[in-house]
Amino acid sequence: MLLNDGTREAPKLRVYLNLDNLAGLRADSVFPSILLAEAGTRDARLAADGFEGVQLTTDDPPAAGSTLPFCGLDRVNRPAEAMPIVRKHADRGDRCLTLHVGWGLENDREMFSLVEAVLTASNHHRLPVFIETHRATITQDLWRTVQIANKFPEIRFNGDFSHYYCGQEMVYGGLEMKLAFMEPIFERVGFMHGRIASPGCIQAPIGQDLSAKPPLAHGAVDYLADFRKIWNCALRGFLRSAGLGDVLIFAPELLPGNHYYARLFSDGGGLVEDCDRYQQALLYQKLIREIFAACRISVQSQRRF
Repeated sequence: MLLNDGTREAPKLRVYLNLDNLAGLRADSVFPSILLAEAGTRDARLAADGFEGVQLTTDDPPAAGSTLPFCGLDRVNRPAEAMPIVRKHADRGDRCLTLHVGWGLENDREMFSLVEAVLTASNHHRLPVFIETHRATITQDLWRTVQIANKFPEIRFNGDFSHYYCGQEMVYGGLEMKLAFMEPIFERVGFMHGRIASPGCIQAPIGQDLSAKPPLAHGAVDYLADFRKIWNCALRGFLRSAGLGDVLIFAPELLPGNHYYARLFSDGGGLVEDCDRYQQALLYQKLIREIFAACRISVQSQRRF
């Protein structure tokens, strides 16, 4: 089930921000820490910067004064958990929900039971639920995730492709071959977490020039160019199957160093993150809008909405 806004408009992109992207920002961030004290002030700045909603990262309802649409995230470890967890988010008013499912140690029967439970709960509560492609879950492996897609054609994914690009080192052995293999995944993307990885780092910074190799890329691989290809594949997959009113949410989710995502370096007196994660999220927003616009023109020339 895709997110749908009830209009008769062509499928569209909405850029949200995962609120963990604001946690522990550098002191010199372009997002002033004082704005985090009150949800209304925070949301006003996010809206002014082009973000159209937020992804809440706790079970708590939106903070008083919050003005932006919101979606949620959660984890399902056993089939019996799916229904109450999806109900909780539907009752809270989430537009949709992304889930980490299982621990990646399940056999095929257990894995498929988890997926079936999530799909049943999503349909019962009429809440779009997107199973995230993530390490330490049932979707941590490209091969198994494609098997899930083949068995459950109705499934929809939250594509966080940093976990594949780094965790399965997609450039090793040939990126194009792996992109072709991933087509059943791309065809079922309904949500995307924005994070760009390098072949050896789960979260790698990009530069202001979105057409150039990132200045901090130490090796021969241009991981930004690779993520342009990956996101292009995912957006095309969404657009090829989406109908009138369908919406894809793209939410940058750049996490701080205490989660071992942002890289930390010594500044002489302590450790500091290698970049301003909010400034990076603004670059991501610009990049994904550019890619989506090009994909929409290309796909619309083949389809009529």
